[in-house]
Amino acid sequence: MRKIRVLAAKPGLDGHDRGIKVIAAALRDAGMEVIYTGLRQSPEQIVSAALQEDVDVVGLSVLSGAHDYLFPKIMELMRQKGLDDVLVIGGGIIPEEDVPAMKAVGVSAIFGPGANTGDIVKFIQENVKRRLN
Repeated sequence: MRKIRVLAAKPGLDGHDRGIKVIAAALRDAGMEVIYTGLRQSPEQIVSAALQEDVDVVGLSVLSGAHDYLFPKIMELMRQKGLDDVLVIGGGIIPEEDVPAMKAVGVSAIFGPGANTGDIVKFIQENVKRRLN
């Protein structure tokens, strides 16, 4: 069985990536393969990378407050490219009142500052669509 493949992405103009690097390391330590796109990625670049890398999970981190635009745009592009079976999770600075809207567009979970990395690993393991052969 192949490893769970995760694309870790920083959409938008955020200049801080310490948090996503901590998460990426935790996912690697849990046996997942992690591809990190780097800073300042457009929704189109993220979806293209998810398609090219044949990932099982896309993890998005936004600190800028632009999640209300970026997450729906990424979800729309993923549907257009047939990536409906890819688990999408989000994190960063996302106000609690915005979480229902993020889930409504298809983001499965939001993990805020201080989230336990073990909880994120467990969530991915329990919710990734099993297309791992």
